[in-house]
Amino acid sequence: MDKSITLPPDEIFRNLENAKRFAIDIGGSLTKLAYYSTVQHKVAKVRSFDHSTKETDGDPLYEISVQEEITARLHFIKFENAYIETCLDFIKDHLVNTETKVIKATGGGAHKFKDLIEKKLKLKVDKEDEMTCLIKGCNFVLKNIPHEAFVYAKHADSEFRFQHTHPDIFPYLLINIGSGVSIVKVEAEDKFERIGGSSIGGGTFWGLGALLTKTKRFDELLQLASKGQHTNVDMLVKDIYGGAYGSLGLTGDLIASSFGKSATTDKEFSKEDMAKSLLHMISNDIGQLACLYAKLHNLTRVYFGGFFIRGHPVTMHTITYSINFFTKGEVQALFLRHEGYLGAIGAFLKGAEEDNPNQYSWGENYAGSSGLMSVSPELNPVQRARSGTFDMLEMDRLERQLVNLPLLQDPTSYIPDTVDLTEDVLAREYWLYCFEEALDGVSRYIGLYLAFFKYRHRAYGSLTVRSLLDTREHCLNEFNFPDPYSKIKQKENDMALKYYLKVVKSVEELSWEQRQFTLVKGLLAGNVFDWGAKAVSDVLESDPEFGFEQAKQQLQERPWLVDAYNQWIERLKGPPHKCALFFVDNSGIDIILGVFPFIRELLIRGTEVVLASNSGPALNDVTNSELQILTERIAAMDPVIHTALKEDRLALVQNGSSSPCLDLSRLDKVLATVVRERGTDLVIIEGMGRAIHTNYYAMLSCESLKLAVIKNSWLAERLGGKIFSVVFKYEVPSKAQG
Repeated sequence: MDKSITLPPDEIFRNLENAKRFAIDIGGSLTKLAYYSTVQHKVAKVRSFDHSTKETDGDPLYEISVQEEITARLHFIKFENAYIETCLDFIKDHLVNTETKVIKATGGGAHKFKDLIEKKLKLKVDKEDEMTCLIKGCNFVLKNIPHEAFVYAKHADSEFRFQHTHPDIFPYLLINIGSGVSIVKVEAEDKFERIGGSSIGGGTFWGLGALLTKTKRFDELLQLASKGQHTNVDMLVKDIYGGAYGSLGLTGDLIASSFGKSATTDKEFSKEDMAKSLLHMISNDIGQLACLYAKLHNLTRVYFGGFFIRGHPVTMHTITYSINFFTKGEVQALFLRHEGYLGAIGAFLKGAEEDNPNQYSWGENYAGSSGLMSVSPELNPVQRARSGTFDMLEMDRLERQLVNLPLLQDPTSYIPDTVDLTEDVLAREYWLYCFEEALDGVSRYIGLYLAFFKYRHRAYGSLTVRSLLDTREHCLNEFNFPDPYSKIKQKENDMALKYYLKVVKSVEELSWEQRQFTLVKGLLAGNVFDWGAKAVSDVLESDPEFGFEQAKQQLQERPWLVDAYNQWIERLKGPPHKCALFFVDNSGIDIILGVFPFIRELLIRGTEVVLASNSGPALNDVTNSELQILTERIAAMDPVIHTALKEDRLALVQNGSSSPCLDLSRLDKVLATVVRERGTDLVIIEGMGRAIHTNYYAMLSCESLKLAVIKNSWLAERLGGKIFSVVFKYEVPSKAQG
């Protein structure tokens, strides 16, 4: 055992003082440890002042207080078995919680290390079934990590193509390649069966490889294979027929016989070539088997895992090639970012069943997770300031259970993000530069993560503007900056409220056509006030008097960059919508002088309105708790809003997110229920984050409005416009689709 390693306590085994419910998965060479802990964070809370007893002109609308909040977190740590004793000593020395009596264990090494674990931790080892743990773990990551699964494409610009997984993950096929191969059909959370398998698996590759090359280490064998040329050993179709076998549709480069040349050629073969040939032989066999079972059971989602895969590019490539060949591209080989953790996650979930962790939604904490290591040596990935020997995954329990928006036309094909920065190099360089430029006093902690993303931009799935913004919010939360814009939002809300009645009165005096255009223009002008856009924050900091009317003057004149206003007006001449769902954006002028006059007109038309706002803070976006207070105050001034609230024709619901962007496949379950029950037939999405960076191409089963002002010169030029160009996109699903 190697005891020389020193473990930085706050970097690897985090929050051990609150740890309970341990689980461990010990394989042939790696140990995966899991535990539950609670984490204390600062959160900004808003509370309305009592305005009933005195004049309120000079008083702020609400007070902001910072409170401590305790949230649940799952920790998963992966390390080599050589360090197990040191790690157990470390946990024993730092473990404060004495309630824990049992540690759940799975994996082949659980029996081997049972006595050591019980002696060191004074916990009883309770062994769990390996396959059950594996499936439980797989279900958990697929449901809770949107970019968990990926396709591997060795020769593409981006070797990882992440799949946006949705809550409806069943059924699927799991091909677990350990020493042998197990093929498992998974139909529901606790319904799975082993439908087949093979004795020719990872152990076969290792064993035969050791005999052929005298190389005993598995990773070294793969390294040899990556340098080999299998055609020196394998007999190809063209070696037999002099070219392709056209009548059977076989190309000349196809392997006709694995190791076929070794029987007829009197020469020594290199270790590298033999290892490569062996890898192809095993992978092709497993690939064909997987395809046959997928076809037999009519399954298209096929995930591969086990120690044979373990993120190695050479095995992922050979498996992918095999699957593509045997299914003619109809089935994709899918791999998992956290494949190595599945057993530990499953064992942990078995031990935590009384807490029912599956009733919650969980989210990956980017600030505490290692992410997927790049497998391209030429990228020279930077290491974080942590021991390279350890790999971490942290999952935070979310307050709200997350589900699909019921109005998505096809949830299985929905992709929130408009641009994948892993594929678009120019866009990636620009947005990373943008985020670095925007770092302020509270954000400098994020500098490390941005540098990290430059080299490992696939670490947490597809790199997008959304993932960059979300990483920023994760880091601010982790480093106890709960709501950096709270004071700005408070000031802007107070200021905008003073002008609300004046705006409403001026709109009411207009003719119907003029009124509709003024309301849309007001909505767009309000959307200019975004502290997340540097061009705007620079103006707001240098000119505090910059207001609603000035913003209107900044807007692009019609025709807009994307202009469906005429179609929208024609629709408004028809019957009213039953219910409009409005995903709101910024605090202050945006929500008060832009959104409220607009939805006021909808309410007067007879349309119910649901305002969906963020559950937690992000930039200067309005949160649900702030919106509740703002709406009460507006209702006190405006009978239309007052009556709509009283009659429940105006509802305020949180969206389950703390992001400046919007993922319609991960929304608060309560919001989804409200949308369904009210028969929502119009969705309005406002702002660059929610309507441009995400959801620009989202297909809905009802009418939708996507509108934003482009407050970034580079993006505006890329879209063919200039800064402050307007996007007003009105879409109606065709009857065939609807």
